[in-house]
Amino acid sequence: MTAGVDTPDRRGRTGLDRQGRDLDGNARVRIRDVELLSSDWYVLRKTTFDYQHSDGHWSQEQRETYDRGDGATLLLYDESRRTVLLTRQFRLPAYVNGHPDGMLLETAAGLLDDDDPETAIRREAAEETGCRVGEVQPVFAVYMSPGSVTERVHFFAAPYEAAPEDRSHGIAAEGEDITVVELPFDKARSMIRTGEIADAKTVMLLQWAALDGPFAR
Repeated sequence: MTAGVDTPDRRGRTGLDRQGRDLDGNARVRIRDVELLSSDWYVLRKTTFDYQHSDGHWSQEQRETYDRGDGATLLLYDESRRTVLLTRQFRLPAYVNGHPDGMLLETAAGLLDDDDPETAIRREAAEETGCRVGEVQPVFAVYMSPGSVTERVHFFAAPYEAAPEDRSHGIAAEGEDITVVELPFDKARSMIRTGEIADAKTVMLLQWAALDGPFAR
């Protein structure tokens, strides 16, 4: 008996080894087996499949995929004052992989859980920044690390009227300790070049804002 396969894991899930077995959208891919490696909170699988290469020959391949669900992120901006509202929080993986202190400047973001992307990002923006978000603009949806992570992130932008007086946010029960940071837009873009902003989703939204968003004009 394996948790997450034939008995519930810590989140009550079973049958996690069946996801991906019935994929048939690509005739050059034949799924042979899906093995559940871990289902502690998120899900790690190893998939064995046959792949037909461009020259016609077939090979058997194995890939590990990490499934943490899909996510959403939001750039909050004030067009008249040319400012953006970001968050700062500790990120252990970045710290482990060479970031000086693991404290990353980011756009508000979170997992969808059972919500649609817009509902999820409104929830996350309120939790992380204290801002009530009005009309949001969908920007794009992308796979952030398609070589190993299944997650697709939905990007949004929305105006804000004023930075919250209380700059400390997050859900304490989930270990969140988030500080709200208001920056001039031009300063934020310069921090990409210096490496002070090194979070991919934040870089992407700041560049979008400059090229095709509220600060392109």
